[in-house]
Amino acid sequence: MTLQGKTALVTGGGRGIGKSIAHRLAEAGAHVVIASRKMENLEETAKEFSKLPGKTIPIACHVGRKEQLEYLIQQVEDTLGPVDILVNNSATNIGQGPALEVSDEALLKTAEVNVLAALRLIRLTVPKMIQRGGGSIINIASIAGLRPQPQGLVYSFTKAGLIMMTRVWAIEFGPHNVRVNAICPGLIETDFSEYFWKNPQHVERLQQTQPIPRVGKPDEIGGIALYLASDDSSFVTGQTFIIDGGATAR
Repeated sequence: MTLQGKTALVTGGGRGIGKSIAHRLAEAGAHVVIASRKMENLEETAKEFSKLPGKTIPIACHVGRKEQLEYLIQQVEDTLGPVDILVNNSATNIGQGPALEVSDEALLKTAEVNVLAALRLIRLTVPKMIQRGGGSIINIASIAGLRPQPQGLVYSFTKAGLIMMTRVWAIEFGPHNVRVNAICPGLIETDFSEYFWKNPQHVERLQQTQPIPRVGKPDEIGGIALYLASDDSSFVTGQTFIIDGGATAR
């Protein structure tokens, strides 16, 4: 699968799942912009990827800020040209706890990063994808958007919303050859999810109930993202790919 001549943007691309996706895309020849709040993580990743076929360019951006997203896209276009592949990966999970204790602030902040950022980036990139005759959008959701995550009302709500937005966008953009798909990871070994995979009781329960009885690795998400970014998936849109070791199969 080659992505030569393509420009990709991966939010949250400095570590974890986003880093793995960025690596796969750059390895396939795409020039990749990785964006997140912490420039030090981005610069370290870009340095690590420096010998890959595609360039990796770090740009600091808080995806919850509209003006920063607008600046991000302007920087991408000025440096590499319009975005061909958009990976909405940035996420937050600040609303853990009983449903009755969820605050307005927690819901709004989580929705701003997990949902509104994707909507804003779609508005900023899709018109030019349509003008150029196509593109690929990959939204990183979660199995928490398919079944309730205990003590995770806000996270489950926002990820479910992102899945439905994926399907609506796919319907609207499909006639223009802009494909939109979602990936729903299960428990993956990243800093973002360490609360769960560092919990012995949670891991033991996973091992007893999950058909593949282990925690997933970021690169196991990177592979499916590469497929969805490439022309090998040219007839695939509006789909939700569940990568969870079979956790939702029961």
